[in-house]
Amino acid sequence: MQVASNEVADRDVPISESAEHSTSTLPPLPTTSSERKNRSIVWVHFKRTPDDESKAQCQHCLKVIKCGNGTSAMRSHLKICISNPGSDRGKRQKTGTSPSPEAQVGRFDAEYAREKLISMFVREELPFRFVESQGFKEYSAALQPGFNTLSRFTLARDILVLHETKKVQLQKYFSKYGGRVCLTTDNWSSCQNMAYMCLTAHFIDVDWKLQKKILNFCQVTGHTGEIMAQNVEACLNSWKLNKILSLTVDNASSNDVGVMYLQRRLNSWKSSVLNGEYLHMRCCAHILNLIVKDGLKEIDDSVAKIRDAVKYVRSSNSRLTRFKACIAQENIPYKTLVCLDVETRWNSTYLMLVAALKHQKAFELLEMQDKKFVEELNKGRGVPSFQDWDYAKSVLPFLEMFYDATLRISGSSYVTSNLYMKEVFALGRRIQQYRDDDDLSISLMASKMKAKYNKYWGNAKTINMLLLIAVVLDPCHKLDYVEWCLVNSFGVEVDGELKTKLSSCLHSLYNLYQGADEGNQDDTLSQPSASDKAKDIYDMGLYRRSTGRKSNLKSELDRYLNEDCEPDDKPLDILGWWKANSNRFSILANMARDILAIPVSTVASESAFSMGGRIIDQYRSSLTPKMIEALVCTEDWLKGDFFSSLAPENFEELEKVEQDLILSEDITCSVGPDFEAQLIAVAMSILDGDIGINNYSSWNVIFVNKMKVLVAVALKCVEEDKDARPTMSQVVEMLQSHDTDP
Repeated sequence: MQVASNEVADRDVPISESAEHSTSTLPPLPTTSSERKNRSIVWVHFKRTPDDESKAQCQHCLKVIKCGNGTSAMRSHLKICISNPGSDRGKRQKTGTSPSPEAQVGRFDAEYAREKLISMFVREELPFRFVESQGFKEYSAALQPGFNTLSRFTLARDILVLHETKKVQLQKYFSKYGGRVCLTTDNWSSCQNMAYMCLTAHFIDVDWKLQKKILNFCQVTGHTGEIMAQNVEACLNSWKLNKILSLTVDNASSNDVGVMYLQRRLNSWKSSVLNGEYLHMRCCAHILNLIVKDGLKEIDDSVAKIRDAVKYVRSSNSRLTRFKACIAQENIPYKTLVCLDVETRWNSTYLMLVAALKHQKAFELLEMQDKKFVEELNKGRGVPSFQDWDYAKSVLPFLEMFYDATLRISGSSYVTSNLYMKEVFALGRRIQQYRDDDDLSISLMASKMKAKYNKYWGNAKTINMLLLIAVVLDPCHKLDYVEWCLVNSFGVEVDGELKTKLSSCLHSLYNLYQGADEGNQDDTLSQPSASDKAKDIYDMGLYRRSTGRKSNLKSELDRYLNEDCEPDDKPLDILGWWKANSNRFSILANMARDILAIPVSTVASESAFSMGGRIIDQYRSSLTPKMIEALVCTEDWLKGDFFSSLAPENFEELEKVEQDLILSEDITCSVGPDFEAQLIAVAMSILDGDIGINNYSSWNVIFVNKMKVLVAVALKCVEEDKDARPTMSQVVEMLQSHDTDP
């Protein structure tokens, strides 16, 4: 858009609240015949105000424009309306892409530049005062002398507006999203010693992509379970979310109280699954950390000696140089040097032992050549002995098993719920093997780990059935594998009870998603209706009820379980599999969409604290809690391309539109507002993403291409001859010669 003056740039005010409507659908179509039949196309986008006939309100941004002297003012407004999806600026905002280099030559959009400036400050976590720095002003003037930068106060207000706009978009998505949402939450203390709580939502979108969005990052008064539950409830009410499947928290005992409170609230909302019995998900990574820390106490002295040796060579450049000389003399091929660990984090201890064992010969040579090395370590626990190195070497494969498991279940960008119980069962078997080891220290270490393991996973009554069902919904394993694992982990006696419980939960969940009552799981118990009796002329229903035989029709669940498992010799894209098979197993696909989204660790919420630590540093400690939440949440929302496809696709709507507008050749259409509105509403909904085409076949793409031509023909017809009345057959005849984009 060519800007004649810098009027927009000179105004140091927040972005217009019309941005809230940037992703809204097109305005309502005129329905009453009493309204004036305005011939100009602009009346599709405007509606006269009821109190003043000389003014009209834009249906995109709700601004009032004078129209007493014609429609030129309304046309001018449509070209610059940021909420109009047909304008250049509206298209850029909807698609999230910049204009082409050719389109930018000789033009400058001050308001668009301002939007990108605000987005940059949020994404890059820049301090607000940077916008007023002399260097930034000079750089902006060099790029575009006509652009006046904002003040830090206006920037802060605009960020709050952007946060509210994106929040409204996400709320609209959740209002249309039919599935359930899984949550993770955790607490954190900032450098100001202020307590914060983060709540993150996890779900699988309509394109079968795993999504996670931070819902809030709020300041709290403490870390108790009651405070956590009250804040989660307030957040859910704010977002109007009540279909919650699970809540993943760490293993603090205070969280048990909070989860029980939320379970009662969800039951009162009548939105829980299986009475909320399996709402509570314990962070798997946290449990693994507790198990390993208990086991490492058995070899703590050996680990401490190796840690002191590493600390010595890393404490000064001269010591590190002597150590490098020892590495060269021993011809050690490893390029990486030893690294220090954090004593409270066993995974860093594992990495420290891996690096130290690779350089064992270098440490032994350093002991002979460097007297200070021996003197310094003898002040503490002493120099690592051969026995210490052997202990570390023997325990390393054991720790590697836990380290790899932690990495696998800590992902937040891929499905982990189907991995949880597989990792649990595998670790239980390996721990039992190490308990029988001939080395007494290894056996004692495994015994301590087993005791901690049994505390969380050794009791069959505390096993979360949703996590077992997640493994059943893995096409590579299914029910037989789960039952085999239960036998090996709990024995035959307990296994029978667990199998019954698992089968009951699986069928109850299936019936819930099917929409059937939980009590009517057996078709032999249901009584036939009058209509069924009329259709059953051969009394097959009576035959099955009297003989106890069931119908040959199998449910989706039975058909899925009876099919062969997918090969497990290579990784399977489980979401891709369910997407490809969602037509065959529509009910199970809805179950899988919800259950596979369950996060098994709180890593997603903990990563938000890393972001919060960068935002709330010692130089930005005066930010208000409201601004902190806006910065953290908006940065999280902007970093993905999620908002480019918020509207779920509707295949039935597309098919109906094609039948009504393209295949009906005998329909005569007027060029009045009804025809214009119907045509433009459908086409713009497709072109601007309100009705997406990303996942449809080439047939639908051809349809959209024809819609583009249809719109172009209609608009040209209206501009050249306002009294023209083209028939649909005439337009279709023109469309037949266009197979590609116009």
